[in-house]
Amino acid sequence: MAKPTLKRAKKTRRNVQEGIVSIMAHFNNTHVVVSDKEWKVLTWATGWSSWFKWAREATPYAAQITAESACTKAKTMHWMEKVTVYVKWIGAWREQAIRWVISAWLDLNAILDVTPVPHNGCRKKKVRKL
Repeated sequence: MAKPTLKRAKKTRRNVQEGIVSIMAHFNNTHVVVSDKEWKVLTWATGWSSWFKWAREATPYAAQITAESACTKAKTMHWMEKVTVYVKWIGAWREQAIRWVISAWLDLNAILDVTPVPHNGCRKKKVRKL
């Protein structure tokens, strides 16, 4: 029995003037996703896709190169000019990624920190009595 083939959508180059750059700076890696105003993904990059392996993914230089590759793809392929930056998590190298977005000749609308913060969270377990 033959496997069914999945059809992928054809990659198109769209002229997007304004977009969103989401930077997820985890402790082990950095993910940079560039999307349009409707949150449709245009380009993305990670430390692994930027040829950094294992422990080198978690460095400021890897975050800079990751942001560089995602932003240059968005600028050259989709002609993006203005961006809003959303930063998530508390990796030490998220500032380095933001600096590269600023120096990539993209106009910034805003930089927003959307790190999830617990507001007292779940109820603690009852103390076990012996």
